[in-house]
Amino acid sequence: MDMAANGASCEQPQKRTGPKDKQNGKSADSSVRDRRQKDKEERLSLVLWKRPVTTLHYFLLETLIKLKEWTFKLWQRRGAVFLFLVLCSVFSIAYSTEGAHQHYVEYLEKKLVWCAYWVGLGILSSVGLGTGLHTFLLYLGPHIASVTLAAYECGSTNFPEPPYPDQIVCPQEEGLEGAISLFSIMSKVRLEACMWGAGTAIGELPPYFMARAARQSGADPDDEDYEEFEEMLEQAEGAQDFVTRAKLGVQHMVQKVGFFGILACASIPNPLFDLAGITCGHFLVPFWTFFGATLIGKAIIKMHIQKLFVIITFSKHIVEQMVALIGSVPKLGPSLQKPFSQYLEAQRNKLHHAGGSAPADENWLSWVFEKVVLVMVAYFVISIVNSMAQSYAKRLQQLRHSEEKTK
Repeated sequence: MDMAANGASCEQPQKRTGPKDKQNGKSADSSVRDRRQKDKEERLSLVLWKRPVTTLHYFLLETLIKLKEWTFKLWQRRGAVFLFLVLCSVFSIAYSTEGAHQHYVEYLEKKLVWCAYWVGLGILSSVGLGTGLHTFLLYLGPHIASVTLAAYECGSTNFPEPPYPDQIVCPQEEGLEGAISLFSIMSKVRLEACMWGAGTAIGELPPYFMARAARQSGADPDDEDYEEFEEMLEQAEGAQDFVTRAKLGVQHMVQKVGFFGILACASIPNPLFDLAGITCGHFLVPFWTFFGATLIGKAIIKMHIQKLFVIITFSKHIVEQMVALIGSVPKLGPSLQKPFSQYLEAQRNKLHHAGGSAPADENWLSWVFEKVVLVMVAYFVISIVNSMAQSYAKRLQQLRHSEEKTK
């Protein structure tokens, strides 16, 4: 009886306080969510065109903090850094010493610089620095297109080196008509395309490492995408809009299928792939499973799809049909067709004469493209400045909240 009474007395307070605890928990969650939303809005208002002085100040402070962190990490791995410096010294000595090996050194230097250039552009395209620079549209796509047009015009892909790849000139020996195939052009640009794809795979690693470290440490990560990912998991059952359902679909595919799910997401143009990296990090998917599938998907499968699309689009008969189609537009057609036809003719002339250039009035398409590239690069740089300034603002907010908790 006494035990029953004691049990009843122990249960009664739990029944009475249970709903209150739930209410308190809900109100606490709501206040935390409101505070986070307010902090986020405050950070997003920190941009160059609204608060230039504060944004630049925070950007410089965040840059100094990042440099300090990277210096400390390099010091922790000083053995690997020392080995890297030794290898650089050996290569420098071999590069500056005369001998029969210079031919191989020059070839190796040329290939390494060329590969590093495309890997770097690939990283810029996908790395999380505010916004990616669309280097496929700005650099790799035009390069593949120019090689395709040149191959059909020259009847060969054996362009003399140098000046290729800086400048494409037809070889002295005329190629046979119809000797160019889709596969010969794909083979010519395979190295550039695969290196760019490998760079995009490397650029997907920061979200993975960030989510993995946050899951293992239990700390609050300094990343908006990860916070949105956690909120999406909490509200998964009530998701109604298409974007949220698509994100959940990617998350479930990666979580359930594993390697082949990551491979499928990486093998197609997928704006939600950042979520796949965060998902893999959050659920502690092994590094080589994630990176291996991403590398195969982006550097091999996806790159061959994109490369094939560009080559087919810029093949000789397709381009001629496109120019003819522009000319068929009522009223504006002929005036639009003329500069395109002149531009293509100027490019054909350049292919047969090294160092040749089109007249100034025929180069307005190139001028427009150059200005578009400059605008996109400027926007990319501005987005990095804004992103780093907002990261420093988040540091200040976290410091302020921690001080409030200790009071």
